[in-house]
Amino acid sequence: MGKKELKDILKDKSFGEILYDEEMKNHTSFKIGGPVDAMIIPTNEKEAIDTIRFLRNNNIDFILMGNGSNMLVRDGGIRGVVVKIGEGFDQIDISGKKIYCQAGALLSKISSLALENNLKNFEFASGIPGTIGGAMAMNAGAYGGEMKDVVSKVRAMDQKGELHEYTNEEMNFRYRNSRVWDEDLIVLGVELSLEKGDYKGIKDVLDDLTYKRTSKQPLEYPSGGSTFKRPEGYYAGKLIDDAGLRGLRYNGAMVSDKHCGFIINVEDARCSDVLHLIGVVKKIVMDKFGVELEREIKLIGDE
Repeated sequence: MGKKELKDILKDKSFGEILYDEEMKNHTSFKIGGPVDAMIIPTNEKEAIDTIRFLRNNNIDFILMGNGSNMLVRDGGIRGVVVKIGEGFDQIDISGKKIYCQAGALLSKISSLALENNLKNFEFASGIPGTIGGAMAMNAGAYGGEMKDVVSKVRAMDQKGELHEYTNEEMNFRYRNSRVWDEDLIVLGVELSLEKGDYKGIKDVLDDLTYKRTSKQPLEYPSGGSTFKRPEGYYAGKLIDDAGLRGLRYNGAMVSDKHCGFIINVEDARCSDVLHLIGVVKKIVMDKFGVELEREIKLIGDE
């Protein structure tokens, strides 16, 4: 479907904000990516459901995104529609030890509210730069914790447009994966079950994790987070460092000299720069250690 036809079919639709020819680099933590034909930003669950059902019923290609923290978008951009579940669709409600979050709620905001309400066990997620919806897809985790440890229910829509509520067990959480990827589900909301704790104790854990993160990760540069999955029995960053690749640069992309597990955007990098560097890193690590690195960040879009 061409851009003009797409504009015509979306005209006057009450789906929230609609942007055309929007640069994806403005919506990803990597600050990389060409234009998308149309971006729809729902502001509530009804708009999200109506948008996705409409796109599917009209056979319009679309991609769902959250905060764009684990995405690498190609330089040619994206044909079709991106539905962004984020600001505006991010309400958080707390009742006792339960927190219900709309899919666009940022993990950092949830963590702050948990602290304010003396709720513990969500500290691990405080520095993960994404939304709770995206965190369900990849069972996001850090510092020994992951989503499967704290999620009690997930509200989602399937490919047929039907709504479901899944228990923790039904989500099939596993390392950087879940039922969301298996069935291409659209996460609408998440219920977390936490435990009561001591404010100072929770704050101390948060402060410690913040120090570890800021001292060891290149948060001062745009990136997609950890570039590679952890190979069984190894650490990707150590393999890359031991291969002598710390600080290796290709145009605007560089292997971080602060944490070799991150490829960062140091100077207006293009997607092609990052992909070239990923290829070089993978080949050298394989040649030196016989270990195949698997990309963790999701690659989408056109050349």
